Amino acid sequence: MKKAKVELDLAGKPFSMETGELAMQANGSVLAKLGDTVVLVTAVMGKTVREGMDYFPLLVDYEERLYAAGKIKGSRFIKREGRATDEAILSGRLIDRSLRPLFPDGMRNDVQVVATILSVDEINDPDIVAINAASVALTASDIPFEGPIAAMRVGRVDGKFVANPNYQDREQGDLDLVVSGTDEHIMMVEAGAKQITESDMVQAIKFAQTYLKQLYKLQQGIIKQLAVPKAEATYVLPDKDVLAEVLKSQPQLEKALYGTFSKETRENQVEAVKKEIVAAIVESYKDNKEINGEKHAKMAFDKLLKKTIRKNILEKEQRVDMRALDVTRPVSCQVGVLPRTHGSALFNRGETQILTTVTLGSSGDAQILDGMEDFGVDGTTKRYIHHYNFPGFSVGEVAPIRGPGRREIGHGALAERAVEVVIPEKEKFPYTLRLVSEALGSNGSTSMGSTCGSTLALMDAGVPIEAMIGGVAMGLILDPESGKYKVLTDIQGIEDGNGDMDFKVTGSEKGITAMQMDNKTKGLTVEILDKALMQARDGRMHILDVMKKTISAPRAEMSPLAPRIETMQINPEKIRDVIGTGGKIINKIIAETGVKIDIEDSGLVMVASNNAEGMKKALDWIHNLTREIKIGEVFKGKVNRIMDFGAFVELTPGHDGLCHISELAWHRIGKVEDVVKVGDELEVKVVEIDHMGRINLSHKILLPRPEGGSFDDRPHDRGPRRDDHGGRGGFRPRH
Repeated sequence: MKKAKVELDLAGKPFSMETGELAMQANGSVLAKLGDTVVLVTAVMGKTVREGMDYFPLLVDYEERLYAAGKIKGSRFIKREGRATDEAILSGRLIDRSLRPLFPDGMRNDVQVVATILSVDEINDPDIVAINAASVALTASDIPFEGPIAAMRVGRVDGKFVANPNYQDREQGDLDLVVSGTDEHIMMVEAGAKQITESDMVQAIKFAQTYLKQLYKLQQGIIKQLAVPKAEATYVLPDKDVLAEVLKSQPQLEKALYGTFSKETRENQVEAVKKEIVAAIVESYKDNKEINGEKHAKMAFDKLLKKTIRKNILEKEQRVDMRALDVTRPVSCQVGVLPRTHGSALFNRGETQILTTVTLGSSGDAQILDGMEDFGVDGTTKRYIHHYNFPGFSVGEVAPIRGPGRREIGHGALAERAVEVVIPEKEKFPYTLRLVSEALGSNGSTSMGSTCGSTLALMDAGVPIEAMIGGVAMGLILDPESGKYKVLTDIQGIEDGNGDMDFKVTGSEKGITAMQMDNKTKGLTVEILDKALMQARDGRMHILDVMKKTISAPRAEMSPLAPRIETMQINPEKIRDVIGTGGKIINKIIAETGVKIDIEDSGLVMVASNNAEGMKKALDWIHNLTREIKIGEVFKGKVNRIMDFGAFVELTPGHDGLCHISELAWHRIGKVEDVVKVGDELEVKVVEIDHMGRINLSHKILLPRPEGGSFDDRPHDRGPRRDDHGGRGGFRPRH
């Protein structure tokens, strides 16, 4: 690519994109900068096609580099970046979902887009920079791509929308919205929100469009400068004559497709029709050496299936399972389904079935993050964690069980984001929470099922969540020529695969908490999204009503199997008194009481245990270690040392005081051992704390003063007294 550069003031921050300097052997290469955040995005297309590919092989990699943030990996043994973090995978999915609909139908050449993060300024998130740069890298290259496409982030702070919000704005605000699209249409939406209304969300999308138009125009400027002709690519499409012949079988397919039968029955019936059609085409083209009858018949049948489903919805509002467009499949719920988990729930919607469990742990069980955008010396921690598993048996397939793929991570993150906003703050509920959603059956939107299952399981576990969260997936059938469209509530798998939109919306009765929208068209209008949001709200309210009939509020008591956590606030300067040299004291507390102890820099102490007696002992121990001894307090302490001038009494662990010989009794005594010995318990009162923090005690002040008789008349001020460590000091108090 030759040299070119464009610049723009993007919401008060300098944004630029340039080509012709770096990665010149790629088909397309763009260096983009927003503030001091710098991203290099490259695009490369394979010259050949892998045999048997029945989908477009687009690969998007989002490569975090810790040097970009001036960090070295925290592991003592591994310093090289390894497997992509969840955040990197989610950012890569944002790019993929924005770009994929704009590649030509039937394209089968491998295309790889790599976004390498070179610099992060801790203000501007590189994901938005990467999406815009990826669009230019593809559109301005010779790779067939029907771009450009722009992307923008919107926040809301104190009720006002903020363009391109920084990390602090996103933390303080109630909206984090990413929108990608052209100058007129929306391609992709991703959002997290703190229960904002549907109308406010629509306004936020419209607000984003103003900046999308600016970025779209900017990209067109650099694309025109480069003017690179497009290369030849390989397109795999059915032969026109074969397609025309297969399309005649629509009535036959409709009989197999439409009805109130199960997913398995429908799939078996459709497969039988497909085999019959393919066999007929193979027979017709058996003498044609240029056309593989079976291959083209299968591709043509996929076109027939899609056309049939779409036509019946647009013209008759007829769905394959005979539901109305705005009707949700039957929903049922159960809680407390597993006896040994801290909380569990089973959520069913149609043939989608999700089992979600909750495990409660202490603060020390929180996940330590060590990624590029985890700022701070020690990075950050994560106390609410949601994991999602999608085994092959959930769709009746044989599939090896490996680590989570990008889809599993993406679905888990969406359900996590949806519910996290109603989790109580650590100060009110000092637990780490790990939720796991197992997809036991799938026929559309397991991520929304996971959201509902998470809410139910949390309530079953006794977690005092702020509100119940439900979710539903919306679909769309759009005729681009006429502009006619139909929005579908609660889409199932066959409607997702053959429709134009997968729009997942989660929230409470109050408002939206998360959204994720992908589409397979060249873009949607805000009006379509507005209708989809309002229809999604109706579907969500219905699902929440069913959930409430199962459990309407968090349980008053947690499972007896869950750890109990008590908190206490101590002076941060006293933390070292609890920990001790080399952890000696805290390890002793843990060993003797069997509890888990976590201490934060703020002085918040969290003690976790299933043993009430051990919990109380540990809390008392820590309280005594960190309490401020006050004049006038009375203690029953153990005598741990005796000197000729008095006895040292342990008031609390780590705190002792001196009871002078003259303060042991009202009468004069010859030596300390006449009253107490090492190991004896002695009741004493604090009578003085000097400027060095030394504590003077009295035992006799707690005894009845005898009338008459002789009293210890030794002078009160005897000067400094020494113990076996060389310097106790202090003066006897006056009475």
